[in-house]
Amino acid sequence: MKENTMKIVVVEPNKPAYIKEIDGGLKSMQSIVGGLLEPIYFLNERGVVMVGNEEAKLIGLHGNRRFLEEIVAGTFFICGDNGEDFCSLSDEQCKEYAELFKVPHKITQEEVEQDIGMIFIGF
Repeated sequence: MKENTMKIVVVEPNKPAYIKEIDGGLKSMQSIVGGLLEPIYFLNERGVVMVGNEEAKLIGLHGNRRFLEEIVAGTFFICGDNGEDFCSLSDEQCKEYAELFKVPHKITQEEVEQDIGMIFIGF
């Protein structure tokens, strides 16, 4: 692996997860999720984070995976988190998360819209 590269697991809607090596720069990460980065802490492993598109549900991206009562929309990736920066997963972690997310979830657009969960109160 080159010096500034990261090994990650990419999870796209309606597709099995796959392992990918990226250059680790902000633009590379943003191109995967299609916009602004948002860390998502649904995984229970210390030092591992999901990263998705901050506006995924608001801009109508397809539902991807369910986590209990929550839906993650749009493509996300799984990488390491050393407390300051995103970093590479180990080969074992890559295999583990590619296997964990190999089966896509069927999620309707209506379910995604219902999961936005914003309430606007006027004054």
